[in-house]
Amino acid sequence: MHWMHDGIALIEPYVAAYGAFAVFVIIYFESLGAPLPGESLLVAVSAIAAHGDVNLVHALLAAFAGAVLGDSTGYAIGHFGGRPLLLRYGGYVKLTPERLGELERLFRRKGMWIVMGARFVAILRQLNGLIAGSVAMPWPHFLVANAIGAVAWVLVWGLGPYLAVDSFRTILRF
Repeated sequence: MHWMHDGIALIEPYVAAYGAFAVFVIIYFESLGAPLPGESLLVAVSAIAAHGDVNLVHALLAAFAGAVLGDSTGYAIGHFGGRPLLLRYGGYVKLTPERLGELERLFRRKGMWIVMGARFVAILRQLNGLIAGSVAMPWPHFLVANAIGAVAWVLVWGLGPYLAVDSFRTILRF
């Protein structure tokens, strides 16, 4: 568990200095596509909050807002320019026009489930909004699925560890 203490020690000064704003910014940019450690951040923040150094409710609300707004920004980018970019540069990642068509059909059938579940899968979490916007998923459907996925993700990675801290302490004593 030494690595957990090191991770918390690394992030604690930023969270202590900037509080929920730091959580919002990191989660926003991760949801927009930046390779940032969103889940690790939420686990660390929950551990810091268990010591009373951070307001957990504010941090979780900031994480939710960052997740929804980051994905929504990605959706807007995808909606207003993503499809032409995917058609032009998709070949570099083996995304052919045929595969893009398959992706569009998949999103028409199961888009809301994909958006909700993508929140829990690295890479998909970062590209979720961009792809949904690029394949013209209806905005209201995206927003509802995005919000539901963000609530679940924040509760699992932010509240879950907070509630389990006492159990971890008991286990570590053995």
